[in-house]
Amino acid sequence: MERFYTCSCFFSDNIFLEEYKLHVRFVSENQFRKDYQNILRSLGCVSESQFRDVLGKIHAEIERRQHYALKSAERAATIKEIYTPLHQHVYYLQESFLDPEFLQLVKYCTSTDATMEGLMNLIQTEAVPRVFRFPVFRKEFCKDFIEELEHFEQSDAPKGRPNTMNNYGILLNELGFDESFITPLREVYLHPLTALLYSDCGGSCLDSHKAFVVKYAMREDLDLSYHYDNAEVTLNVSLGKDFTEGNLFFGDMRQVPLSETECVEVKHHVTEGLLHRGQHMHGALPISSGTRWNLIIWMRASRERNKLCPMCGKRPTLVESDGFSDGFTMDPDDTSSTLSCSLT
Repeated sequence: MERFYTCSCFFSDNIFLEEYKLHVRFVSENQFRKDYQNILRSLGCVSESQFRDVLGKIHAEIERRQHYALKSAERAATIKEIYTPLHQHVYYLQESFLDPEFLQLVKYCTSTDATMEGLMNLIQTEAVPRVFRFPVFRKEFCKDFIEELEHFEQSDAPKGRPNTMNNYGILLNELGFDESFITPLREVYLHPLTALLYSDCGGSCLDSHKAFVVKYAMREDLDLSYHYDNAEVTLNVSLGKDFTEGNLFFGDMRQVPLSETECVEVKHHVTEGLLHRGQHMHGALPISSGTRWNLIIWMRASRERNKLCPMCGKRPTLVESDGFSDGFTMDPDDTSSTLSCSLT
C-alpha cells in the first residue's frame, strides 16, 4: 500500500471547543489570546479562570493528537487480541448487504454509456446543491451491524472516539473493518458514483478514507454542530435504531460566510446514505428520543489534497503516520514537497 501522511496542521488547527461551539487554531497562547479572547468573551468566557480552563482543554487535545497514531495502533492490537465479535460476518462486505437500488446505480455507473445526465435520472437529489440520497444497506445488515457495535461498546476492549465533536462512536479501522469492508465498499461500489458526481473535486481519484460510526442518544450526544469534513467526498449512512427528529442540515461551502448562508434541512432515513462534498458545511439537529447510529466515510483524494490541505487551506507540510492517516502522499518527483518530523 502507498504510504500516506497527515498535515502538520492536525496538531494546531480545527480544535473544537464544545462549550462554546467554536473551532479554533492554537499555535501559542499569545496568538490564541489575540485571535479568540474577544470572541470567547462574547460567547460567555469572561473570566481569566474560564479562559485558563479553555487553554487546559486545548493543551489536552493537542497532546491527544500528538500521540494519536501510536495510541490508535495500540488499541487496534489490543482489540484484535481480546475482543470476540458477536457477528463475525459483518466484517466482510458481501453484496447481499447492499440495497438493490444502490446496486442498480453502481451497475449504471460502470456501464460504458454512463453519463452524468443519465445518473441524474436515477438518483434522488435534494434541495441542497450536489447532495444526493440513495439506499445503501438492507435493513437486516443494519440490524446486525448495530448489534455488533453495541456488543463492542459493552466490552472491555479499548475505544477510540472519532473526533473532538463526537464523544460517542467507534473508529472502524481499530475494530478491523478497513481492509475487508470499507476499502472494497469505497473502491468497488462508491467510486463509480463519485467519479461521475464529483469529478471536479477528487471524486474520480479517491484513494483513501477514514471511516467511523457516531452514536446519538438521550443523555449522550444529541446533535452535531455546524462543520465541514476532512474529506473530498463524504458518505453518511443512517443505520438506525429507533429515533425521532435529528435531521441533517446543510449550508454552503466552507468559503462562504455563515452570515451569507441559508441552511436547508434534509431528512435522513434509516438504511439511506447522503453523499456530499466534504467542504460542504453541515450539521445534525438534536434527536428528541431514542438512539441513532450513523456510518460516516470520509473519502480522500491525495491528488487534490496534496496541492492544498482542506483543513488549513495551505500547501501541506507532511508528517509521517500510520495507515491511511489523513490521505496525503509524498510525490517523489516533487521537490517542493515538505516533510516534517512527527511530533509523537
